Amino acid sequence: MTLPSYVLISPARNESDFIELTLKSMVAQTVRPLKWVIVSDGSTDGTDDIVSRYVAQYPWIELVRMPERAERNFAGKVHAFNAGYEKVKDLSFEIVASLDADLSFDPDYFSFLLGKLVADPTLGLVGTPFQELSGQSYDYRFVSIEHVSGACQMFRRKCFEDIGGYLPVKGGSIDHIAVITARMKGWKTRTFPEKCCLHHRAMGTAQRSVLKSRFKMGIKDYSVGNHPLWEIFRTVRQMTCPPLGLGGLALGAGYFWAMLRRMQRPVSRELVSFHRREEMHRLKKFFTIGSSRTPVELKQPVGPQVGPR
Repeated sequence: MTLPSYVLISPARNESDFIELTLKSMVAQTVRPLKWVIVSDGSTDGTDDIVSRYVAQYPWIELVRMPERAERNFAGKVHAFNAGYEKVKDLSFEIVASLDADLSFDPDYFSFLLGKLVADPTLGLVGTPFQELSGQSYDYRFVSIEHVSGACQMFRRKCFEDIGGYLPVKGGSIDHIAVITARMKGWKTRTFPEKCCLHHRAMGTAQRSVLKSRFKMGIKDYSVGNHPLWEIFRTVRQMTCPPLGLGGLALGAGYFWAMLRRMQRPVSRELVSFHRREEMHRLKKFFTIGSSRTPVELKQPVGPQVGPR
């Protein structure tokens, strides 16, 4: 099977502790990219020095330096990604992937994903689960298999162009918006749990409490257009997860606080309508077939997230 050519882009901000693990994983790949652009997003640690050593050895790796910025938000990751895309857009490739700079994975990781895209031309976006060092990962018995984590999102180039690339949303949910938009444009999205990448940076709540993190997640749920009925089920389900009761309540509070304030959504009405139709279809299917899974478990986990989104 002939695999398509691909390019990688990795926004990296102060990843000196972990980026060499990603570099070693990429160098060991059985199918290497046509070009891998690592965009140092104002890094002030040793990230650039580490990458520069590999650039000197491997001509398919390129380092792009972005100016330092005081403000840290999710949109910055998109601006860094776009700077990398400018470096590859004129190359002849079929697949483009966004790869976080704190991951490690097997030597056949990318050949596996490329093979899935070759096998099904209707797939526009693919990925795998990621696992924390603690062993925590999404449980795809409960999370929709159509959800593709932002740790590594591999797009068919036509799909990426159809969605207009990543939307620079300061509040996050960038990868989630990309996944929904791809399906709205008629592409299939899929996570393949047969493979997994390892995430090395401690996740989630380093700079804020668990409850504040859940509250922020509720706001994100509102921003991407979650249906209120869906969010109620989701809140109830999350009340059964640690921290029991309070975590779910914080999630629901964030969503309905944003609703009462009529916060402006960064996505189109068309996307909100499409997203809500998907949610209602899943709820209807659950109640129709009497699935043993609770409907709020079918999508949008509250668990680990990779990097600013």
